[in-house]
Amino acid sequence: MTYVVTEACIKCKYMDCVEVCPVDCFYEGENMLVIHPDECIDCGVCEPECPAEAIVPDSDPQAEKWLETNRQYSTSWPNITRKGEAPADADSFKGVPDKFAQFFNPDPAKR
Repeated sequence: MTYVVTEACIKCKYMDCVEVCPVDCFYEGENMLVIHPDECIDCGVCEPECPAEAIVPDSDPQAEKWLETNRQYSTSWPNITRKGEAPADADSFKGVPDKFAQFFNPDPAKR
């Protein structure tokens, strides 16, 4: 079992989850984070830390379509081990539906 990041993270990217992850399994895209499913140890500490409620266990029905997205981008985006700054407009995107189709950016983070 693993945890996955869903589209609720897109354009929010608060990164509170990164601070608590004991195995550093988060990877950073331009406007979203993903979890490497083979590195996640299923501890669950990240899930309650996410203000956007974007992290779910892979047993959650909505996780199925996000597992492959997490796997794919965790192999090409840079690993992130420290919390960075959330986008200035993150709160305005919290809870917005269908963010993947409208706003997803496949580019890795620029740091």
